[in-house]
Amino acid sequence: MAAAAGKFCMVFVTVPTREVAKAIAGGLLEKKLAACINVISGVTSYYEWEGKLEEDNELLLMIKSTKDSFDDLSEYVKANHPYDCVEVISADIDRGNQPYLDWIEKSCTK
Repeated sequence: MAAAAGKFCMVFVTVPTREVAKAIAGGLLEKKLAACINVISGVTSYYEWEGKLEEDNELLLMIKSTKDSFDDLSEYVKANHPYDCVEVISADIDRGNQPYLDWIEKSCTK
């Protein structure tokens, strides 16, 4: 495994429907803000919102991208998401398969 040298990140976004997932994923790929988006179904989210305990069935987008693309990626998601308070959180990719990391970088280069 090769070091990622602080260039790459995974971004997590919850969405309410497969249609929203597909629309956001397509836009991110078209704008070269992400290399790959996994749509993970079967997510149940429990949280407090406006003083009420909530339980929602959602999908989770696991987005592989570069740290340089994060700000534009985040703005795109927020502008195209139906939620008032959108989850857009990032985790560093510290290590990975070098050919895959190279592909992420190439895919996110405009």
